Amino acid sequence: MIGIELSAIHYVYLAFIVFIMALLIKRRDTTMICVAGIFTLGLLATQTLSGSVSGIFHSFIYATKELMGTIMIISIIVAMSRVLIRTGINETMVSPLTRFIRTPTMAYWGIGIIMMVTSMFFWPSPAVALIGAVLLPVAVRVGLPALGAAVNLFGHGIALSGDYIIQGAPKLTADAAGLPVSSVMSASVPLVLVMGLVSTVTAFWLMRRDQRNGTWRDGLVAGKDAGGVLSEDRPTSKEDRAAISPQAQKWLALLIPLLFAADVVAMFLLNLQGGDATALVGGTAVLILIGVTLLAHRNRGLEKITSYLIEGLTFGFKVFGPVIPIAAFFYLGDAAFQELFGQVLPETSHGIVNDLGVALADVVPLNGIIGAVTLAVTGAITGLDGSGFSGISLAGSIAQLFGTAIGSGTAVLTALGQVAAIWVGGGTLIPWALIPAAAICGVSPFELARRNLKPVLIGLAVTTVVAMFLV
Repeated sequence: MIGIELSAIHYVYLAFIVFIMALLIKRRDTTMICVAGIFTLGLLATQTLSGSVSGIFHSFIYATKELMGTIMIISIIVAMSRVLIRTGINETMVSPLTRFIRTPTMAYWGIGIIMMVTSMFFWPSPAVALIGAVLLPVAVRVGLPALGAAVNLFGHGIALSGDYIIQGAPKLTADAAGLPVSSVMSASVPLVLVMGLVSTVTAFWLMRRDQRNGTWRDGLVAGKDAGGVLSEDRPTSKEDRAAISPQAQKWLALLIPLLFAADVVAMFLLNLQGGDATALVGGTAVLILIGVTLLAHRNRGLEKITSYLIEGLTFGFKVFGPVIPIAAFFYLGDAAFQELFGQVLPETSHGIVNDLGVALADVVPLNGIIGAVTLAVTGAITGLDGSGFSGISLAGSIAQLFGTAIGSGTAVLTALGQVAAIWVGGGTLIPWALIPAAAICGVSPFELARRNLKPVLIGLAVTTVVAMFLV
């Protein structure tokens, strides 16, 4: 592979990557640029206007097909969470845990761990609504400030950056890096652990220090008490809830966690990973959705099942709508290009990104330190749009490039880029991505972002150093 021949297609692809990163730094949307990149690459490949225009649509179809499993699982989980909230089952599931929350320290770590576990199965935004309305009053009563309870490093940080159950994030980065999902997940474990421990411990220490020094700011929204802002996921009154008996709530509150626990056991026993593991969780969620809806809505159950699914799908496509055109561009860096435009690259080519990585290795002496710092910065930059997901394909693509150039560590670099992107943009640092957690707790998303800034940056620095030794 040494001495690979680079064509105009390689240079154009690289130019658009640089352009996309520049726009991300300026916090501008990159959808149009990604479409322009697909069009330009198609024009170079097919030499026809019709071929390049058609390539835009075909690339969107390709990306949607690759992402459909991820979109569907998130949509189903959200749909299921809606019916659990409206039937009050979520409160019944969480309420036994409140007896263990007796001090601010127990409240911080207890709510955090519950949020992390819940987010692994239900996705962080629905999980905030599932447990926030129940546990927040308990936390405030024992002395934990609402802003301290809102520090969502456990859910939108630890759970989402690893995403080991639903596997949406590793699917995106692994595809862009040309790796199996399982390899990226395995490589991310030490990084997620280090990032999670450092950031949460730092956040807790800073909170207690500021409280002792009298410099703590509650960050409550003017005119709102803790928990005073209603989200669309919270029932506004008892009348809004679907009718279900207290006894049924208790049985379902026990059965539902057991079903998901059985899924996890089955994943280990049957060695289910990637799409198979996601399908198991998704199928279980659909059955729970149907069963609870029929039980709660009775004669209107058939129609309400569709209604809940529409709510979930609306959420799923709202989240992933901006991701599709961006992912479509970065999929062209690997196998998608030849599938869509034919064999127009040099015969020695192993894909655009791989070729660029080999060429980079011939020109620049790279090592694990440079690679780790580059991926951490790249991941953080891609998260500046507040999505966390829209740019992780770029992180995977660059990780493949650097991993090829270094000769190892592609999975670690991919995982590092994923962790950095989601911690920055997935809902811990960007104010508009913090709205769900801030709204539940009645605090300012800007004040919450300010509180999260130091812990997240310190965590990223330590995690990057750890990655240097793992590459």
